[in-house]
Amino acid sequence: MQIYTDTQDIKSPFTRPFVTIGNFDGVHLGHQLLFNDVVNKARIYKGTSIAITFAPHPLKVIRPESGIKLISTCSQKRELIAHANIDVLLIIPFTRPFAKISAADFVDQVLIKTIGVRELVVGYDYAFGKGRQGDISFLKEQGRRKNFTVAVIGAHYVEGVAVSSTRIRELVSQGRMRDVKKLSGRFYQIRGEVKIGQQRGGKLLGFPTANLHISAEDLCPKHGVYVTQVIYDGKCYGGVLNIGYNPTFAGQQVSAETHIFDFNQDIYGKDIKINLLQYLRGEQKFSGPADLAKQIGRDIEQARQVLSQAQKEILITCKDKL
Repeated sequence: MQIYTDTQDIKSPFTRPFVTIGNFDGVHLGHQLLFNDVVNKARIYKGTSIAITFAPHPLKVIRPESGIKLISTCSQKRELIAHANIDVLLIIPFTRPFAKISAADFVDQVLIKTIGVRELVVGYDYAFGKGRQGDISFLKEQGRRKNFTVAVIGAHYVEGVAVSSTRIRELVSQGRMRDVKKLSGRFYQIRGEVKIGQQRGGKLLGFPTANLHISAEDLCPKHGVYVTQVIYDGKCYGGVLNIGYNPTFAGQQVSAETHIFDFNQDIYGKDIKINLLQYLRGEQKFSGPADLAKQIGRDIEQARQVLSQAQKEILITCKDKL
C-alpha cells in the first residue's frame, strides 16, 4: 500500500480511482464494507483503490472540548487499512485552515484535480467540508455535474445493532470486549512501549508484569482484570491484564500491567500489542500483597481456561498479527 501524507506529493491523478473517504476510527466492520467495495471495483476495472482519511481526528481540531477518545491510533489505522488490501492511503493533515475549506473546493481540488476520482464510495451518514456541507445529496449532485459516480453503503447491523465507532467506544468503556469484537471483527487492542513500573509484580507478588502507560487522551477500557493475548516480536502469548489505579498500593495514576504467561524475556523499552479478550472482574483493594497474589493466581487459572476454550479463534488473530 502506498501512503501519502500530503496532497502535494501526488504528482498526477491515479488510474481509474475508486475512492472512499472517512475518519475510519477503529476500522470496524462498517468501514471494511467500504474498503471491500472500492477494492473489488478497482480489480474489476483494473483501477486503483484509494482511501482518504484525516489526522488528527477532525473533532480534536474543530471541537477539542468534546474530549473524543479514539479506538485506534494513526499507526493502527494504517495497519488495518493496509490489511484491507487498499492500494493507496491518503492521510490529510487536518488543521483549522483546512477545516475552513468548502465541500465544493475539496471536491474540485482533492477528489478531481489531485485524485482523478472515477467513483466515490461513502457511508450512508457521511458528510464533510465546512459546516458539513458535503453530504450525500451534495456529493451526488457534484458527481452528476463533474462526471463521477457516488455509491452509498448503508448501515451495517450485527445482531440488531448498527455498527459505529461511537457504539464501539461505549462498549470498550463498559469492558464488553466480546461485543467489541462482534462489531470490529477483531479484539480491542492497546499497544505501546513497556515502561519500568514499581516492579512489585515479580519481587513482591511473584507475577512479573509488563507495564504500559495510559494517557488521559487514550480510550481507556473499564478498569479491572482482563484475559489477554500479548503479541511481541511476531509471537503470541496468553496473559492477564489489570487496568486501573492499583488500589491495594494506593496508586495515583492509571496503568496497564500485564502478566505474560510462559515468558521470561527482558522487554523494557520494547513495543508490545495487547488484545483484550474478556473482562474477568473489577479492580479490588486487598488487605495486602499475600491476598492480592492469591487472587492473581485465581485470575491466571481462569484466564488459561478462557484461552484454552478460544484457542482456534486466538490462533487466527495471532496469524493476522493485528
